[in-house]
Amino acid sequence: MKISKAVALFLGLICAASLSGCYARTGETAATSSQGELPRSEAGLEQVPLSIRTSDATHVFVVEVAATGAQQAQGLMFRTRLAPDKGMIFPFPVDRVASFWMKNTVISLDIIFIRRDGTIESIAANTTPYSLAPVRSNEPVATVLEIAAGRAAELGIEPGDTVTWK
Repeated sequence: MKISKAVALFLGLICAASLSGCYARTGETAATSSQGELPRSEAGLEQVPLSIRTSDATHVFVVEVAATGAQQAQGLMFRTRLAPDKGMIFPFPVDRVASFWMKNTVISLDIIFIRRDGTIESIAANTTPYSLAPVRSNEPVATVLEIAAGRAAELGIEPGDTVTWK
């Protein structure tokens, strides 16, 4: 069977990205490495702990950091599941009105817009998979957090609550 150069390159990139997290499969726990850091995600992204403080509790997630433009453009597209304690964070160097869409995103998400001071500006709950409609913040924000659809309501997460990470 012949494989095109493009397919071979793509598979090579996938393999290279997955190698960065191999230590989690070679004796280290899935939660942390020997240095106390979280392993890279299956997509090869840095993972960090994130806490959301509501009026009555603190909720902890492990989130992938979409730090580069390419990582942010990819986001959670093509993923078929997202564990309830996982997510992805999109930090911006400069505050901006953030606009996301769900193109090629298979699963519904709660999109949480976060101000520079860590307070939640707004939440777009239960977004529609594959939608091209923009999902926007109401004002400039520093960060966007994506978690599984319905989790914000389930945990009582609301605008004004505080997010800390890294």
